[in-house]
Amino acid sequence: MARGQRKQKLSARLVEDEEYQLRYERCAGIDVARASGVVCTRLPPQRDGGRRVSVTETVAATVPAIAALAGRLLDDGVAMVSMESTPDYWRVWYYVLEAHGVAVQLVNSSAARQLAGRPKTDRADAQWLARLTEMGLLRASFVPPAQIRELRDYTRMRVHLVHDRTRRYQRLEKLLEGALVKLTAVTSLTTASAKNMIAAMIAGERDPAVLAAMAQKRMKAKHQDLVAALTGMMFGEHHAHLCRMLLNQIRYLGEDIEILQDKITACLEAMPAAQGAAAGAGAAPDAAALPTVHRLAQIPGVSEDLARSIIAETGLDMSRFPTAAHLVSWAGLAPVAHQSGPRARKPKKGQGDSYLRGYCTQAANGTAGTDTFPGERLRRIARRRGGARARVAVARSILIIIWHLLNDPGARFADLGPGHYASKTDKDKKTRNLICQLQALGLDVTITPRAA
Repeated sequence: MARGQRKQKLSARLVEDEEYQLRYERCAGIDVARASGVVCTRLPPQRDGGRRVSVTETVAATVPAIAALAGRLLDDGVAMVSMESTPDYWRVWYYVLEAHGVAVQLVNSSAARQLAGRPKTDRADAQWLARLTEMGLLRASFVPPAQIRELRDYTRMRVHLVHDRTRRYQRLEKLLEGALVKLTAVTSLTTASAKNMIAAMIAGERDPAVLAAMAQKRMKAKHQDLVAALTGMMFGEHHAHLCRMLLNQIRYLGEDIEILQDKITACLEAMPAAQGAAAGAGAAPDAAALPTVHRLAQIPGVSEDLARSIIAETGLDMSRFPTAAHLVSWAGLAPVAHQSGPRARKPKKGQGDSYLRGYCTQAANGTAGTDTFPGERLRRIARRRGGARARVAVARSILIIIWHLLNDPGARFADLGPGHYASKTDKDKKTRNLICQLQALGLDVTITPRAA
């Protein structure tokens, strides 16, 4: 043990464990692949005193074959089917079995990993999944219902298209820099003024004064800066051709993003659970119903678009997450414990839902300039621990608030205010602790009041 380290003493604690003794009498495990899957069904002994039976078969990864498998599983009385969350190959199995009334769960591959030293085959993997299922040793992953899955497809596609549009803007900036056009030093390429100037350059205009005169609204005050940025350009025909291609792609992506936005709004309007409760505790009986999106948008840093994306990841039913800590851990915003003996290593973040984690971090960034409790919390932690840790801490707080709002449809967000932490802090506590330490050393301490 290193010098200065104290051996940590663990106090006795009572931990109620689950019963892992034949949880499911009849169950199945599926080892999923691209074109087929190996299904292992675990059944009771066929005679008294006999051993349990494993029936293994290979099933094609097609809807008719899986539908036929669902019928056989129902006939055998299978109570639970488990499969690993392999990249997208599990979807056809999960969706078809679920549609035919078979109880199915998706499990993390790390939880169903084969033991070291055992042979690694598809048949052995399926049998191992089935045996873990019957003992209740697998924890099911969250798979949202069909309506939330549809909403999630729209929101995730919107994120990808926004990223694609951003990449087009970045390529356009590099192209203009190669043509000695320093337009981005004065304004963003997303503004209408910049787009008008680039369109004029594509049409053949090269006079810096004429191009700078196309500035609109507040950009007119930067006329001289624009003239200096456009003077000396080497904008050729090939630059014009490539700029035209990039601007067309940006326009097409913008139109698709608007279409997706309308689809997202329509999906939420079609969900009765998203329309919200009429009133919370203490509200008037005739209070107007507040949709879930609007309730989440009351949180600092969360816009309505961001609220819709968050709902697409978490769903509206919080029964899948017993506590807010479960949701935080699922999003990957809770540190993973790593302790062995007296040494506790620096915790690492979990994998989690990267989309939800990104949305919450974006919301945390949005609180930076607000005079609210999350904004003050972000600034206070950033001074001590840095901006990255502060964003993660505030993102975790925002997700906890979201869990409470979704768990109680009648709840409304109430900000504690930027002075909440200061009002709860005892400013004289440090002084009293120092006095106690000095008195413990046998010293007499006299406190002199400060001069006014």
